Amino acid sequence: MTADHIIRNGAAIVTGAGSGLGRALAHKLANQGMHVALLGRREPSLIETARATPELLHPFVCDVADASAVTTTVAQITTDLGAPRLLINNAAIYPRRDILDIPTDAFMDSIAINLGGVVNATQAVLPHMIKDGIGRILNVATFADMSPLPMSSEYSVSKGAARIFTRALIADIGDRFPDIVVGDWMPGMLATQMGIEDGLAPDAAAGWGAALALMHDPALTGTTFEMDREILQGSGLKRKLKALLTLSRPQKPRIITPI
Repeated sequence: MTADHIIRNGAAIVTGAGSGLGRALAHKLANQGMHVALLGRREPSLIETARATPELLHPFVCDVADASAVTTTVAQITTDLGAPRLLINNAAIYPRRDILDIPTDAFMDSIAINLGGVVNATQAVLPHMIKDGIGRILNVATFADMSPLPMSSEYSVSKGAARIFTRALIADIGDRFPDIVVGDWMPGMLATQMGIEDGLAPDAAAGWGAALALMHDPALTGTTFEMDREILQGSGLKRKLKALLTLSRPQKPRIITPI
């Protein structure tokens, strides 16, 4: 990745920045000199995140499920910090509930955060990115939709739909705005409230995620990375056969160097 393919100025936005992976991602970006807007619903948590580098980390209390609030907040970020160049859609909830025990409307509340939050934040930043002709959107994703665990229907459905949104977004803007680079990143099983006790430390995963988020190579649009490496499309056999027929080398996954 060349210096020309790295986001170096403008504001970065991280949703769900009050704890866990979102906090760690924000810290990594600030360590690279980025001004980072911290979005979340709980002000004390955001203030705690900002303590690490207060001159670069800026709390903005906002519920990403509220489209109007997100639009207003992004406008304020633009005024205070400059046009958003980077958006990491990280905010999510994982209610562990059996489908028979989910209260009325609660399922759709989870959809509003895990899917609606991605859509709302993306729609809010796109006009600024389009105006300036540059942007990077990285959606924190998961394979939960492919093999849902028990008591995970809300999370699995909403996060699976968010992966579809990534592809639909690219279908709409990819050809017209190639310098708005869009992709998915799966951090792996983390030692967070939403993860598992013996999972990966958020700070370690954030080293990969922040590095990937700063990469502004149009060739990354449509890619999915898991932890530190790219997940190639199609089976390994198909890729080898294509390489054989075209007399080319088999494609190798790109590897992220953490920051």
